[in-house]
Amino acid sequence: MSDNNEVLRVSLDDLSEVGAPTNAVVAAAQLAGTKSYGNIHEPADPQMLTQEKGSIFLKAWVYLGVAGFVGALAGWAIGEPGFVDGAGSHWGNILMLPIIVTMMCVAFAIAESVVERSVRKGAIRVGISIPLGIVLGFFFNFVANVIFQIGLGIASSAGMQTSHNPGFWIIRGVAWAAFGVAGGIVYGIIGRSAKKVGYGALGGALGAALGGMIFDPIAFGVERYLHHQSGTLSRAVGFTLLGMTTGIAMGLVESALKDRWLYVTAGPLSGKQFILYKPRTVMGSAQTCDIYLFKDLEILPAHATLLQKGDRVYIEAQGPVYMGGQRLQTARMLETGAILQIGRYSFRYQERPRG
Repeated sequence: MSDNNEVLRVSLDDLSEVGAPTNAVVAAAQLAGTKSYGNIHEPADPQMLTQEKGSIFLKAWVYLGVAGFVGALAGWAIGEPGFVDGAGSHWGNILMLPIIVTMMCVAFAIAESVVERSVRKGAIRVGISIPLGIVLGFFFNFVANVIFQIGLGIASSAGMQTSHNPGFWIIRGVAWAAFGVAGGIVYGIIGRSAKKVGYGALGGALGAALGGMIFDPIAFGVERYLHHQSGTLSRAVGFTLLGMTTGIAMGLVESALKDRWLYVTAGPLSGKQFILYKPRTVMGSAQTCDIYLFKDLEILPAHATLLQKGDRVYIEAQGPVYMGGQRLQTARMLETGAILQIGRYSFRYQERPRG
């Protein structure tokens, strides 16, 4: 009969030969439902990177639309106490639209910084947008008034005598497109890109024109159905819609015309796209970086640099960067669809097909 009471002895040498694979730890975390972004010092299999559903509030047309709405509402709230209906004029009648344009510019600047989680960038952008918004607000208010008066002269000669005529709405839309141009210019300037200025101005003009064309129908509807004849509420609704359509159109036009961009597929900014406008784009943990990567202590202040050389984009790594699961040792050219990993962040590089 065998003895089943033998003592099992394990030596230190035996223990030293036992090891748990790293993948087992990752697998256990995934089974437990814990998100794992990987380790900045380990290569990642691009097929295994966590694909996270991005928040809709990281879409430019969404956060710029919200910003335009809030900014226009704030501008209306400031100017409305000084606005006089009917005959006569007060300071609000003169300053209302320049104030609204200024507040929209400030709101666009804040929105970009909130999405990027950069307080420092926000402070700088607001400091730039306020004086620019004031100057451009007054300038484009003058331009809009000139266009509006010319349009009214044409409308009068064509027999349009009332603001209930759709032709009048089109005239207002064309004139008010100037306000969107102002907002788009400031949006591009704080983004430090001439191309972004152009996209912003085009999108702002289209959005503001739409807002101007629906302003009067909205005002008539508010007065009719809410029996509110003072004009205060109709102006609040009309101007906030102007701001919202301007912001939405800016985001949509910018996205539609982009050439090269990084789409965040994993990490705190999942769902956000960074359009590459500049010849040199710095990525890192410093708030002054073009692409600010926060909440990862192992990311360097300037961790990687994207360089545009002709029609090509190259990435240079100052810290650990993985592309397709392999750590970069030298500068590498990016092809559309390339997967990059920097710490807990994962990016997919995209570019518009060359025609």
